[in-house]
Amino acid sequence: MDPLRRSSSPCLPQASSPESPPCEMLGYVGIEAVLDQLKIKAMKMGFEFNIMVVGQSGLGKSTMVNTLFKSKMWKSTLPGLGGPTPQTLQLHSVTHVIEENGVKLKLTVTDTPGFGDQINNDKCWDPILGYINKQYEQYLQEEILITRQRHIPDTRVHCCVYFVPPTGHCLRPLDIEFLQRLCRTVNVVPVIARADSLTIEEREAFRRRIQHNLKTHGIEVYPQKGFDEDINDRILNSRIRDRIPFAVVGADQEHMVNGRCVLGRKTKWGIIEVENMAHCEFPLLRDLLIRSHLQDLKDITHNVHYENYRVIRLNESHALPRGPGWVNLAPAPAPTPTPASPRTSPGLTKVCRWAQDNSDEDS
Repeated sequence: MDPLRRSSSPCLPQASSPESPPCEMLGYVGIEAVLDQLKIKAMKMGFEFNIMVVGQSGLGKSTMVNTLFKSKMWKSTLPGLGGPTPQTLQLHSVTHVIEENGVKLKLTVTDTPGFGDQINNDKCWDPILGYINKQYEQYLQEEILITRQRHIPDTRVHCCVYFVPPTGHCLRPLDIEFLQRLCRTVNVVPVIARADSLTIEEREAFRRRIQHNLKTHGIEVYPQKGFDEDINDRILNSRIRDRIPFAVVGADQEHMVNGRCVLGRKTKWGIIEVENMAHCEFPLLRDLLIRSHLQDLKDITHNVHYENYRVIRLNESHALPRGPGWVNLAPAPAPTPTPASPRTSPGLTKVCRWAQDNSDEDS
């Protein structure tokens, strides 16, 4: 139990407190075995993770995905050799099952070729936001059925990696306009693409300008400050927020450096090692997405972003299409001068507040 959260007064009633004092045990019971049970069950079911990559063509999105998971998830094509440039934004998804040490991960990667490549990029973000909301809608339709599946397939986008062109100046108006809409719907992790085209000084100056743009325009990227659960999360996430956007370099080819095989890009003056922090910040991105925050990305997607969508849709339940196994939901109550949430649990307070803010903005 966290000592900072214990009650300092023994006179307070402990029965109504969500955290009860520990009970003295007379012997070994075996409660710790529940961790092994959860591990065995989780390994049998496997895990799901859905990631979306957004950015202009030629920024190395496909190569970065291959580098992240050290597998040929996506075939990269050279600009100008992969056919004509699409006239409209097209979304392509590919799903693979990756297994490592007995742990299976069903990984879905969604690419957005054509984003920002046109002369007129007006509302080029609509197909992306529409796709994300469509996955929320599919999950909601399965969730409200009377006879639900034991395991609802999760196709919701858990994270969106946004590739910023290495211009060295600041965010473009297109980037700002899109990120303002995107951060309300999904977890966004911005990265500086092809960071090897910038010097160390240019990279740091570019990062500070981007951080200033994000703060000025109210763009809250992952990890969000409001979701730090304890002091340890706050310390870890503060370090991550100081380094975002990560300056990354992607490479899916191996080279020999000092007798060891490394992933990197070979140039005339040497090899840029992808997993070397002295060369780029790819290890920070990999640790964030896979090793330290993968489950947290999924939890925030379910408890915050999807919950916001669910609350808004259920408030409009009279307009939902009725199909097989439909649950007859009561219509939403008329708005009152003092808004009251139907749920009063502390864990959903911030969710309902976000949903209410989004509803006010949409209206």
